[in-house]
Amino acid sequence: MTTTSTREHPSNKETRPRSAAGATAGTRTLLRFLLRRERFALPWWLLGIVFLFGYQSVGSQSLYDTPQDLANLRRTMGGNAAVVAMSGPTELIESIGGEVLFEILAFVAIVVALMNMFLVGRHTRTEEETGRAELIRSARIGRRAPVAAALYLALLVNVIVGVLLFVTGLATGLPADGSLLVGAAMTAYGLLFAALTAAAVQVFEGVRAAYGIVTATLGAAFVLRAIGDVGDGTLSWASPIGWAQRTFPYSQNRWWPLLFPLLAAAVLAAVAFALLERRDFAAGLLPARAGRAAASRTLGTPAGLAWRLQRWMLVAWAAGVLLMGLAFGSMVETMEEFAADNPEIADVLGGGANIIDSFLALAFVINGLLAAAFGVISTLRLRAEETSGRAEPVFATGVSRWSWLFGNLTVPLGGTAVMMVATGLGTGLGYALAVSDFGEVPRMTAMALAYLPAVWLFVGLAVLCLGWLPRIAAVAAWVLVGYSTFMAMFADAVELPGWTAKVSPLENAPQVPMDAFTAAPVLVLAAVAVALLAGGYLGLRRRDLGY
Repeated sequence: MTTTSTREHPSNKETRPRSAAGATAGTRTLLRFLLRRERFALPWWLLGIVFLFGYQSVGSQSLYDTPQDLANLRRTMGGNAAVVAMSGPTELIESIGGEVLFEILAFVAIVVALMNMFLVGRHTRTEEETGRAELIRSARIGRRAPVAAALYLALLVNVIVGVLLFVTGLATGLPADGSLLVGAAMTAYGLLFAALTAAAVQVFEGVRAAYGIVTATLGAAFVLRAIGDVGDGTLSWASPIGWAQRTFPYSQNRWWPLLFPLLAAAVLAAVAFALLERRDFAAGLLPARAGRAAASRTLGTPAGLAWRLQRWMLVAWAAGVLLMGLAFGSMVETMEEFAADNPEIADVLGGGANIIDSFLALAFVINGLLAAAFGVISTLRLRAEETSGRAEPVFATGVSRWSWLFGNLTVPLGGTAVMMVATGLGTGLGYALAVSDFGEVPRMTAMALAYLPAVWLFVGLAVLCLGWLPRIAAVAAWVLVGYSTFMAMFADAVELPGWTAKVSPLENAPQVPMDAFTAAPVLVLAAVAVALLAGGYLGLRRRDLGY
């Protein structure tokens, strides 16, 4: 009788680890790889976060440099429910550092959450969708290593965010203890959303669904915080944003609320690893829903497919600008009193005698920038369709480049139009409720649409770059959005030359209602946008797809 024994080769044991240590084999190597991949994109996120906090710190300390100024601010802004809902609890306005956080912390929190969401999602589920994770897993990489490396990267990045906020606070003259707490709060808060994303990508087969859940959680956190701050504060304790704000830096300096995000992050990270062990590679715990046996007729066109893929993103953005408009409109009633107590605000708005019209023009520009950001994101999806190979099956059906390009552009062009209508409706409704005149709703809607051709120009630039210089399209489009945002928010405060503002498309639109409406700028902006779209199409015709 012959006995045969098989011995497993040592290399096989390493590629199929069973122990907890083996399951995370290669994490350090992957982390170095992820850091290298993020060396260009990540600094821009960090720069944006530091800029938001630093500029607000300098601006607030110059505007409210006396106790009387802070008292006036508490009386005017603290008594406006819309302002409190947008910003945070009134307890923050007990010190100049707290006033800085009252103005900016909720928005910094949104940026930090989105940064962590994209950071973890891009290096986990997206890698599996594109097939790159399969190549990585063919090396001596443990099953848990990709998720562990992504979470270690998020930990490192969030610690850097905390340190940068601490240093920025000190550099701009804020107290050290409060600045340290701000940095720690944002670090703990960011880790929570990193761990939440790591858990979400285990549940859903597509990264878009995971992003949708994380974004919905972020939206719910903002709403719960807003309702709680306007009320008795109870609901704010159900919100991660509320946990960060209720540390009350620069006044009470409470450290114990940070236990909530840290504990939640630890639990969610443990859940993410537990779910990872229960799903197949490249699959989710929840399988993709089976489609209908026969597709609808609209899916037979590029426009119908683009709408199907982006409809919920459009709905979310439109709802966001609608709520922003409501908040801006409801603030109108207190703007004159606020400007009277703080004369510097009128200079910042650049409005001269009619502060309300100046404020409304600024509100339209801000929401126009949000619409432009949506348009850029939606347009740049064309490049992703090319490079991922998803465009090839579409062209195999006989779809022309003209039909593919302009069919897909119906979402960014039509979506930005929907968002500007939502801006006007929200602003008009908030204004109408404040002054009891519902005739403001159609008037504000018409004014908001005056900015639409300028918004389309952002889309046009992205299309032009996609046609001729696709590799730099994202950089060029986002640079214009960032530059325009800076000019809208800070140009008057830093006293830049007048010509610098004209680089921003929105600054070339009629600044209604601050200025009288004139058709010529609108027609010129529309013509330029059409020319950019046509130029992008000509470039797309001349180059190979995917290059």
